[in-house]
Amino acid sequence: MSKEQKMIEELEKIRALLTPKPEVVVVPPKGLWNEFKDFLIKFKVLGLAVAFIMGVYLGGLIQSLVKDLLLPVIGLALPGLGDLSSLTSVVGEQTFGVGNFLVALITFIIVAFVIFIMVKVAKKMGMD
Repeated sequence: MSKEQKMIEELEKIRALLTPKPEVVVVPPKGLWNEFKDFLIKFKVLGLAVAFIMGVYLGGLIQSLVKDLLLPVIGLALPGLGDLSSLTSVVGEQTFGVGNFLVALITFIIVAFVIFIMVKVAKKMGMD
């Protein structure tokens, strides 16, 4: 085999490697059960459900932290606010639960801060 023939063979190999392969068309599965499984896999529904459940319990944990630990400390620091959730305001015949709103607001701020910190840690770990 001459040098030119070897070069031609190498060039043909290179051309074959550079030639794009025909696109493979994925046919979606037929049948309701297969479509449902495809939906679960494609949209990662199980992971979303787990994250939602964890979020609900994280919210409950933080709400307990605020009501049972932080608010009593605030009550010690600021006399008269020992039981913030019982703080109400009456206008006419209507009763406004100002204390409950303040507890919900403080809880929201703490939950938002915890989620912010979790996202920052996840980004540092390369999980974004």
